[in-house]
Amino acid sequence: MISVDADPAPFTFAPATTALVIIDMQRDFCEPGGFGETLGNDVSLLQSVIPPLQTVLATARALGMTVIHTREGHVPDLSDCPPAKLNRGNPSLRIGDPGPKGRILVRGEFGHDIVDELAPLPDELVIDKPGKGSFHGTTFGAELQARGITSLLVAGVTTEVCVHTTVREANDRGYECLVLSDCTGSYFPQFHRVALQMVAAQGGIFGWVAPSSALLTALTPEAVR
Repeated sequence: MISVDADPAPFTFAPATTALVIIDMQRDFCEPGGFGETLGNDVSLLQSVIPPLQTVLATARALGMTVIHTREGHVPDLSDCPPAKLNRGNPSLRIGDPGPKGRILVRGEFGHDIVDELAPLPDELVIDKPGKGSFHGTTFGAELQARGITSLLVAGVTTEVCVHTTVREANDRGYECLVLSDCTGSYFPQFHRVALQMVAAQGGIFGWVAPSSALLTALTPEAVR
């Protein structure tokens, strides 16, 4: 078992039964011209997540850990995008509209895919999801069960929306989650801070929180042996 110095207490896990879950590191959220920017957000705030996450991803791959990527988006006819989502807010471009990176948040479009720096390897699982959480309307839960996964290392964007929803869903299903504080991000720094506090509050009501440096320190080759 590996032990990570985390809040509110050490997080212990076995690499063989743990997955690194990278949530929605897509061009539509992280780069100019995508859905995040159409909502009036400064997408550069999410780009700070990429360098530390690259290091974590490389380490997980080197150790042979399970790596799972998710992408939020919809089928081309938007039949899986309910009006409550499609018509929410006042973006300059709505889901499905043509944008600089293709149709906004539509599967198969350039903007829907994951940023180059974190591109999945051919053998890594990619879960396409229609909502915020990774379990809703997907095979995510079945894939975790099939692989014998019991713990999740969670990264991605945004902290208070898709990351939080996935962690809450996972907690209800009995998974133990460590959220990597510098490998998650938000367009709103105050939301990021409070969302992390909510995960670890009350003795870890949803999970644990730690910086990637604490995880990497624990994942030395000597410790993993």
